[in-house]
Amino acid sequence: MMTYTESYHTLKSIFSTSQKDKTYNGTEIHEFPFISSSCGILPGNPDHFCEKHHQHLSTSFSFYNDVGTIRDDVHIKDIEVKENQAFNYNIIRPAGEGKCRKVIFLFHGFNEKDWTKYLPWAYALCSGTQSAVVLFPIAFHMQRAPKYWSSKREMFRLSEERRKRFPHIIHSTLSNVAISMRLHSMPQRFIWSGLQTYYDMIRFIEECRQGRHPDIDLNFEFNIFAYSIGGFLAQILKLTNFKGYFEDTKVCLFCGGAAFNRLSPVSKFILDSEANVALYSFLVEHFDKMLDQDHLLHHYIRDDHPEGRVFYAMLDYRRSRSFREELLKKHEKWFYAISLRKDEVVPSFEIINTLQGAYRDIRIRVDEVDFDRKYLHENPFPVNVAYSGQVDEDFALVFDKACRFLA
Repeated sequence: MMTYTESYHTLKSIFSTSQKDKTYNGTEIHEFPFISSSCGILPGNPDHFCEKHHQHLSTSFSFYNDVGTIRDDVHIKDIEVKENQAFNYNIIRPAGEGKCRKVIFLFHGFNEKDWTKYLPWAYALCSGTQSAVVLFPIAFHMQRAPKYWSSKREMFRLSEERRKRFPHIIHSTLSNVAISMRLHSMPQRFIWSGLQTYYDMIRFIEECRQGRHPDIDLNFEFNIFAYSIGGFLAQILKLTNFKGYFEDTKVCLFCGGAAFNRLSPVSKFILDSEANVALYSFLVEHFDKMLDQDHLLHHYIRDDHPEGRVFYAMLDYRRSRSFREELLKKHEKWFYAISLRKDEVVPSFEIINTLQGAYRDIRIRVDEVDFDRKYLHENPFPVNVAYSGQVDEDFALVFDKACRFLA
């Protein structure tokens, strides 16, 4: 059996090839197209229409650039990002079988640009549970973002300009400058991209239920493995439980599960400090006032959209705590979390605070793990290191736990 390190390098090589049919050690990797039908809620759409309420909604979006110059390739209106509307996603599935009856959705972390890190994760989940693993990208991440936002040369130049404009900025890098600029200038993008992904997932499930997916049986059952901010999406899906679709869905959270305002996302890989301040100010400190001013946002958060109400409850640990904890208690047996003791982005104790409740009366199991080596939230299983054998063992430990829960 291949180790994590070996599977990482092999899968990376296979995944990067242009061949249509990819196979690896008893699994197949397939690619499928998806067109988002929910992009109409995004900033830049002059005519917003809520299908649920058959209502046209006014908008007060204003676009501006936080570095003082025109950068349309970064500050492009959300509705105009074509990559976010039509894209391909991948499935890693057991080889040689018919349509899959068991599925796991794998949700990635914040500001991710490619799936390389997650390929061994998906393979471990697939082989350990005999489930097809769907690698579905969050809006404006992975293949849903323009390649320009990943251009090292252009992003380095923008980061240099941003540091000149904000001389006290912390962790402005070529890796996070595009997403930091966009969220700094319009923090509500966090809400809209999250809701778009939520609606995309609902549509994906309904298409499968209608028998329209070539790899997934219409009577399929599904679970979720969610990492970091992907756990935020998983919790909203599970706790909203649209049409009962998620009633029997297990949710395994890895390095995730805490309320938004208990995260520390300032990192050279995630967000810079200026974007984080703007995001926290908008979504936590002044969100209720912002809802009063933004009729469109108010509609989706306040007016008979259960997903918006759950989203709201997940933003601030104190806000709507009773509502959030009541839902978590209702679904407690369907959640399981694995946290890392030295995680500084999503602290282990904050995951426990959110999932087990203020009075620790929610019986959601949280396994706190600590590795006998250096590690980061953003890269818990590094490759090409001297202690690769230890990394292999740590990876096996975490994913054995995940597979036992999700099987």
